[in-house]
This record gives sequence, structure tokens and C-alpha cells, in this order.
Amino acid sequence: MCPQSYSGPMSELIPVDVMDLVSFDSLLSEEEIALRAKVREFVDATIKPNIAEWYDNAVFPLEIVPEMAKLGLLGMHLKGYGCAGRSAVEYGLAGAELEAGDSGLRTFVSVQGSLAMSAIYKWGSEEQKQQWLPQMAAGEAIGCFGLTEPTAGSDPSSMKTFARKDGEDWVINGAKRWIGLASVAKVAVIWAQTDDGIRGFVVPTDTPGFKATPITAKLSMRASIQCDIELTDVRLPASAMLPEAKGLRGPFSCLNEARYGIIWGAMGAARDSFEAALAYSQERMQFDRPLSGYQMTQQKLVNMALEIDKGFLLALQLGRLKDAGKLQNHQISVGKLNNCREAIKIAREARTILGGNGVTLDYSPLRHANNLESVRTYEGTDEVHSLILGQQLTGVGAFR
Repeated sequence: MCPQSYSGPMSELIPVDVMDLVSFDSLLSEEEIALRAKVREFVDATIKPNIAEWYDNAVFPLEIVPEMAKLGLLGMHLKGYGCAGRSAVEYGLAGAELEAGDSGLRTFVSVQGSLAMSAIYKWGSEEQKQQWLPQMAAGEAIGCFGLTEPTAGSDPSSMKTFARKDGEDWVINGAKRWIGLASVAKVAVIWAQTDDGIRGFVVPTDTPGFKATPITAKLSMRASIQCDIELTDVRLPASAMLPEAKGLRGPFSCLNEARYGIIWGAMGAARDSFEAALAYSQERMQFDRPLSGYQMTQQKLVNMALEIDKGFLLALQLGRLKDAGKLQNHQISVGKLNNCREAIKIAREARTILGGNGVTLDYSPLRHANNLESVRTYEGTDEVHSLILGQQLTGVGAFR
């Protein structure tokens, strides 16, 4: 089996992961390593023994939300309001460990913290922050982020949801699609067109006219919740508007937080896929020798390990830039595009080592590959991030 941890003194630290060929841990602080170990212990004890059943039954395990809150994982990169105030690198390391368990469960932390909580934290009034952020950090209130629509995915500027002024109130009508956690959320951040441009609204989900319906026919992210939202004459007071968010800068700032987490998370899924394939290759006998003893198997393992190492190094570089306040938007696209693309290749390649057994839920790679199809699509498709980088390289926008 693959080594999972190291119990010796930090000064004698050796790589935690067998695929670490570049001494990645030497680039981390003791605090970062300790945080990663704590989250990994939670994933190994709580998520991995149950994830096949949750995935098979399409169940999101709400019972683990309080445990995640106790670990400080909800809004962990935010400061104050009951949030942990961790660094960008620590948030990334935690995300990688969670996604080694399952993309859907890392996505919960992302929707809660990077999207819904970040929107209120970055753009909300002090009253909105005080009302919602402590509850959300404690796992007492789940949030969702309503941006994508049935006909407005990669182009949110074309959204049809509209908020009109009616006296002192706002009345919202429209529809959203693929909204994580909406059916279990207590609060929704809804983005809508107004006569004054796109604005964000904090919407308690028990408001009359708000309806969330889970999307159940999914081949990916099955241990997760995504919904259609219908907004029918949803009436809100003026105080529901996020006062500091105007235009697409508001939602995009939150999307960049989520995209950053994906850069790390995708590599967590890749690492777990690699570990499953390596362990299997060492135990599975074919023609009187283990699969790991064949040159073609070793080539597959080497190629996977190299891309995982490079992916984590890229994630760490971007995390250090983020912590220094120097991370640029196009650099997030570098990480999201590269690491999602490589992670899905690794998960699929790992499955080939498992043979027919790899198409069952007894092993993680194909589950990870299926999940990564969603991760690769949301928060910007390959095409969108390629266009962002193309514009950075050429100075010419080619979106239209």
C-alpha cells in the first residue's frame, strides 16, 4: 500500500506521498503540513469508507457538515466572523485532501466558502456579514450561489433573471441551473440583471417564490447536490442587495476563489487515483508476477506521478502568489486549465491499470474521472480558460 503519513519528527520529514519525486514537502511549513495531515485524517476516517455508498445512492452526507465546520473548513480563508483565517496555501492543501475523498465533498466546501460566503464577505453590508457568516462558518446555515442559468453558462452577462424595483422592495423573476446545495441551503446569493446592471442579492431560501429542485439524472458528482432554481416574484427588502457589488466584477471575484481551489482539488483526485492504481499493481498477479513489474505499467505510473508533481508545484506557486497578493486572473486560468486537464487523464489512465475491476465502485479512479468531467466544466470550461490565456498571450480577445 502507499505510505499515507509520517510520524517522525518534522525535522526529519520525508515525503508523505509515494508519488512525490521532487521533495514537495520541503517547500511547506510545519503548520501547512500539520493542517494537511488533520484534513487527511478526517477524509480517511469519515469519507473514504463511505464514499462508494454515498456515490452509488446519490447521497450528499449532510451529517458531516458539522465535522467540517469543527475543522475550520467552511470559509477557512476568510478572516473574522467565526472563520479560520487560514492562508491560501492551507486552503489549497485542505481542498486537495477533500477531493482525494471525492470531488463532490470538496465542492461543498467551495460553494459554501469560496462562493456564497465570499460573496457576502467581499460585497455585503456589515449587517449581512454579521447575520450570515458566523452561521455559515459553524455549518448551521448552508449557502448557495445562483449565477448560472439554463441558457447562460459561460456567458453570464446574458443572464435573463431580472430584479425590478417596486417601491422600496426588489422583486426577482428568473431561473438558475446547476446551483450547488440550493435545495438544502438556508441562504442563496442570487445574481440578477437590474436597470442599473447586474447586482447580487442575499435571499433567504424560505422567501415565497423561491423553489429549488435537485437535478437527479447525473453520471457525475453523485455524492453532491446540484439544482434548478425558479424565482417567481421573489420579493426582498432593499437591504437584501449586496451594496458593494455592481456588474460582473462581483460574481467573477467569487468564481476566481472557487477556481483557485479547483487547482489544488483536481490534483487531490489525481493523487488518489494514482495511489489506487499503484497499490493494485503491486498486489495483482498476472503471468506469475505483479503488474507493477511490467515495463508498460511502470511507464504509466511514472507519467502519472510526474504530472501530479508538476500539478502540485503549479498549485503551490499560485498559492504563494495569492498569499502575497500578487496572483493575477490569467494565472488562475493556467492552473485551472492545466490541472483539470491532467487530472482527468491521470484518473482514466489509473483505471486502465485496474482492468475490469476499475469500472466498479470498489476502486476510486473511474469515480474520480466521472466527477472531474464536472470539475473540468464548472467555473470555466477548457475553452473559456484557453480564450483567457489566448488573450493574455496575444492581446486580442476572441470570445465573440
